[in-house]
Order: sequence, then structure tokens, then C-alpha cells
Amino acid sequence: MSDTDFQSIFDSDEDGLLDTPEKAPKLTSSDRLERSFLEIVEFYLEHERPPRSDTREIAERKLGARLDGILASDDKIAALKHLDEFGLLVEPEAPASLDDLLEGDDLGLLDDDSGLLDTSDLPQRKSPEASVDAAQRVRAEDFEQFEPLFQQQHAELANGASKLVAFPGMQHIVEGAFFVLNGVMLFIADVGETEYKTTTVRVNRRERLRVIFENGTESSMYRQSLGIRMGEGHGQAVVPAEFESILADDVATGYVYVLRSLSDDPQIAGIADLHKIGFSRGPAEDRIAHAEKQPTYLMAPVEIVASYRTYNMRTSALENLLHRVFAEVRLDVSQVGKDGRRYEPSEWYIVPIEVIDQAVSLIASGGIIDFVYDSSARKLTGRAEL
Repeated sequence: MSDTDFQSIFDSDEDGLLDTPEKAPKLTSSDRLERSFLEIVEFYLEHERPPRSDTREIAERKLGARLDGILASDDKIAALKHLDEFGLLVEPEAPASLDDLLEGDDLGLLDDDSGLLDTSDLPQRKSPEASVDAAQRVRAEDFEQFEPLFQQQHAELANGASKLVAFPGMQHIVEGAFFVLNGVMLFIADVGETEYKTTTVRVNRRERLRVIFENGTESSMYRQSLGIRMGEGHGQAVVPAEFESILADDVATGYVYVLRSLSDDPQIAGIADLHKIGFSRGPAEDRIAHAEKQPTYLMAPVEIVASYRTYNMRTSALENLLHRVFAEVRLDVSQVGKDGRRYEPSEWYIVPIEVIDQAVSLIASGGIIDFVYDSSARKLTGRAEL
């Protein structure tokens, strides 16, 4: 075959089947490093988390070990920095506390669904006071303000007015709530502003609490951390007896409180069964801190004689119903404030505390529509009896 025949064959090869393939460029160590890291990135895009080197999945374990090796080399981190769009090469900050460690467990690595880490059946070598929780507590300087609340809750549990129910969920960790954890009652005195912490995976929200314990200590743990411990420690919530069947979607909406005046003003001090009925979204203790300076509290200190939690309803509506029931015995008095202005305080009623308590129960059950307050008999009377 002549050269002309060969040439005609090449000329007719429109698809380039006879072309000599180009030699692939030789891979450098830098190219191999980048390709190996991009495999890790692809895993992250598919699973929304970095690969782990301690898993039984061979493919993931291989990528996880590769990532560990990269993270151990500053030179490799520098060489791959331009490809790290998801922060896989950013070394996480060490947690400052156990709360931060629990909050930062975005991958659920501390979860123990298998129960292998459950040590509840093992002999206890430390007392509850030596637990992590206790180690983080400090003495509550103003515990005397909260001690009566704990006494009231224990009294209501004893007489059946309140009940203990299984921890209903983190959404019930709200200001004013009572819980029992490891046999110790605790009170949520305050829920701080929501903080947002950004990680490479998601944005976490958390709230710092002020938790008062009945042993006179307090903690500033995060709301989410308390929720985890309540769930793991079989914690319980303290709820009014009528809400014993509280569900996970029930919402605590506030308090209706009853106050007694400690005024030494003769026109006030001489009135028996004089009570103020008010409402608040948080504990009444915060509202009455400076009662002696406020006309609504008769310009005198007051004491709390009763407090009622409300769920799934507007607390102001319950308060308004109570005001309507006892409208006939509302206190009619005027006082001159420190600013020289004359005030006519409202929400004060001349009615026994036992009757107020009965009215709250009737409102909760819906039976209040069949009763009116008989001021002469000083009791609630059925409409049919009038």
C-alpha cells in the first residue's frame, strides 16, 4: 500500500478514530491532594456532615481518616484552603463548659440510643450533690424570695392541688415553671434573651436560664441543656391538678396572683379579707419588688397569698372574669401618691381567699356561669338558689 493510500485513509477518518490519543498530564502531589479533599467535600454535600473516622462504614471511615490526616498538617490545610467552602478545615473551638459541649453536639455524637452508656444500674459512687449539675451551681443570694414558692408547691402537692407529670418537653421550660429533677425541685426564675450560635452545619438557638433549686442554690445552664437532663433523668413537671393530663402542645401563658396588703394605713389595715387580684406573664415576685412606691399596691408592701398558673388561655381573660364575679365588693378608696396626685387603686376586693380559690376552679371547669358571689353570706351561691 502506497503512502497515497495511507493518506487517503487518514483523510477519510472524520471521527478521528485513528488519531493518536494525547498523553494525560502527569498528576502532581498537589493535584492528588486536591482530588482527595474534593471527595470529602462531595461526602459533606450528600450527608450534610463531615465523614467520621470511627464509623463501621468502610467508605466513610476512609474519608474520615483522610480528613483527620489533612487536619493534622498545617501545610495541607494551607494548600486546600481555597477549596474549603464549608469550613471543614476550620478547627473547632474547645467547649468552655459541659453546657457548651452538649450544645455543640450538632451530629448527635453524644446520643446513646443503644443504651450502652446507661450507667443507671451501676453502684453510685458519688452523691447527687457531687454531680456535674451541682458543681456548676452557686448559692442563690436572694433565695429568701423563692423559698415561699417552694413551700407553696410542696403544700399543693401534698393536698392534691398540684400533680407531678412526666416531663412534657422543652417547650414547657418557661419562666415560672416548676420541675423535679433527681428528687430536687427547681424553679425557672428567668429565661434570657435568645442567642444564636453559627456552626459549619447550622445556626443553633439557645437561651440562658436562671434556675433556682430548693436547696438554696442556682444555676445558669442553657435551656436546651436542662431539657436534655430532664429527659435523660426522667424529670417531672409540677402542674395544677386540673392540668394533670397536660399535653406536649399545651402552653403556659402566665399567672393570676392574689396579694394581701401589709399597709399600716388605718383605712386599709382594718379591712378583713382585702385582696388584690392581678395577672402577670412571669412570677408575681418581680412585679411587687417595689410595691411601697406604687399606688396600685396601696403604697405599701404586700405579700403573695396565692398564685395560679394558666395554660392555653389568655391570663388577662381569667383575671377579668374574677373581677366581674367580685365586682360588687371592689374596694372604693383613694390615696395621694408621693407625686401629689390622687389615685383610686383598682383590683382590690373584699373577699376571703378560699372563695377566690373556689372561683378559679369554677372558671377552669367552666362552671362559674352558674354561680354569683353573695357578699352578705361571703360565699359563691348557685344562681338557682337565688
